[in-house]
Amino acid sequence: MYGALWRVLPGPVWLRVVILLVLVVALVAACFEWVFPWASEYVPMNDNTVEASTS
Repeated sequence: MYGALWRVLPGPVWLRVVILLVLVVALVAACFEWVFPWASEYVPMNDNTVEASTS
């Protein structure tokens, strides 16, 4: 898959590296902006399952 992506990108090697870095940064930004907030509604990370003891 990565080889096919590398062959599809235009330009010399340095330009391909720049394009791939921009794509990775855009993908990570999209995950933090839209995907992770959406998924956090369905993943109960802050729900406590251990009750506090009253001694």
